[in-house]
Amino acid sequence: MDSALIPVGVERCSLKRFTLGLVIPTALVIWGLYAAYLCWAKGLNQTNMNDSYGFALWIWADLAVIAVGGGAFFTGFLRYVVGKDELKNIINFAVIVGFCCYCSAMLILAIDIGQPLRGWFIFWHANVHSMLTEVAFCLSLYLSVLAIEYLPLVLENRKIDQNPFCHNLGHRMHEVMAVFAATGAFLSCFHQGSLGGVTGVLYGRPFGLRDGIFIWPWTFFLYTWSAAACGPCFTMLSCKITEKLTGKRLVKDNVYDLLAKISGWMLGTYMVAKIIDTIWWAVVTLPRTGFSFMEFYTNSNNYHGLWILILELLICGIVPAAILLKKEWRQDSRLFMTACVLAVIGVCVNRWVMVMQPMAMPVMTFDDWVLYFPSWQEWATTILPVAGGIIVIALSYRYLPVFPQERELNPVEKP
Repeated sequence: MDSALIPVGVERCSLKRFTLGLVIPTALVIWGLYAAYLCWAKGLNQTNMNDSYGFALWIWADLAVIAVGGGAFFTGFLRYVVGKDELKNIINFAVIVGFCCYCSAMLILAIDIGQPLRGWFIFWHANVHSMLTEVAFCLSLYLSVLAIEYLPLVLENRKIDQNPFCHNLGHRMHEVMAVFAATGAFLSCFHQGSLGGVTGVLYGRPFGLRDGIFIWPWTFFLYTWSAAACGPCFTMLSCKITEKLTGKRLVKDNVYDLLAKISGWMLGTYMVAKIIDTIWWAVVTLPRTGFSFMEFYTNSNNYHGLWILILELLICGIVPAAILLKKEWRQDSRLFMTACVLAVIGVCVNRWVMVMQPMAMPVMTFDDWVLYFPSWQEWATTILPVAGGIIVIALSYRYLPVFPQERELNPVEKP
């Protein structure tokens, strides 16, 4: 029965081996669901959040998975709107990764609001002055777009495709996919920007406060920019890991090279803008609020020292951008993987810096540095969607024709 579901012309491991491989992710999902139940049943006292840390691990994880999930909207934009036809060989996988990331974001948001039974208030009793409202609307709509983009791939399953209705529906949806890709890019740009827009109103948290253009802080644009730059790196990294685990080549090198080159240009230009933003914040914004630059990088027990700025801008910003921009370097497999890993770490560090550091740093003379250590419930519910994403990707690879080039790169010997 299992073999009848596997795409024609490809090989998969035995069902027993596949099932054993999912034991650990499944156990982590169960652990995470139990922790989520505790948070929903007993409230947010299950966490270590407090008056200083209203934004904590969950919000960082939410922003991080949204950033790395940006590979879906940017790759879709390049494929369907710009017309980079080579990316058709990785767009399916990008959609799956993006779908998992945005499902993770919605799940984390559902746990973080504390009262999921009132979650629908965001939509029915919308607070038009709240950025959370705009983010929730765009996030939900873009997740719906990703689900629509994912559906034709599901309908191409070997068994499902035998149904005439499903076969015709999948074919028709492929014909209009450019419309959904363009819609998704528009929605994703808006909610990525809105997440960055929060820093424009943090008047009580000078470390996170940013100037901007009219009503938009610089971070409104930088968040979208960084997601478009680093999201494809996460897609390529995930694809390379899948190739390593399966022992197969799934995408040709020219596809990686094209997407890496574009990501390199996006990351390089983003770093220029990010460095300018940091300098402006240090020499203009901070003095205006009564602080100096080094006040935010001293007396912090080294948790939030100057090293984290060097890590974000130099090690995980300039270095991967340089590798991806130079053809000889990005075509070296080890340097390519290093660049992708560093870029992903870099965007996650950026979200950590903009979410967690503003909470830690004192803003009053009688305040002190405040540290925060997540509870096991917070860790479990953060790991939950990651483990769930692994299961979705594994099932998709096994039963759906995700990679158009797989049969060409891995011909099956006929008996």
